[in-house]
Amino acid sequence: QVRLVESGGGLAQPGGSLRLSCVASGFVFDTYAMSWARQVPGKGLQWVAGIYADGSETHYQDSVKGRFTISRDNAKNTVFLQMNDLQPEDTALYHCTKDNQERPLVFEYDSWGPGTQVTVSS
Repeated sequence: QVRLVESGGGLAQPGGSLRLSCVASGFVFDTYAMSWARQVPGKGLQWVAGIYADGSETHYQDSVKGRFTISRDNAKNTVFLQMNDLQPEDTALYHCTKDNQERPLVFEYDSWGPGTQVTVSS
C-alpha cells in the first residue's frame, strides 16, 4: 500500500530555512505528481506546492512563491521542500501527498503521510 514518510521539520526563526523530505513506497513513484500540503489546528489541508511526475513543472501557492522550492529524486523515491525566509504564518503540520495523475491540471491528493511539524518563532 501507499506509504509516505516525512522528515525535516522543526523549530526555525523568522527568516530561517528548513528542508523537508518525504520517502515514498508502495506505488510507482515516477508516474505520479506529488505535492506538499500543510495543516493548522482546526483547518483542512492547504495545498502548498506541486511537482509533475517527471519533475518538468512545479507550481506554488502564491504565499510561498519565491521562498519555497519543491523538487524530487525519482531514483530515490523522494520529494523535497526547501523552505527559505520562513515566517510565523508558515507554522503548520506539513504533509507529503500523492496525486492521482502524472501531469494534473489541478493538483489533488489521494494519499498523504502523517506529517512533520514546522514551527517558526523567535
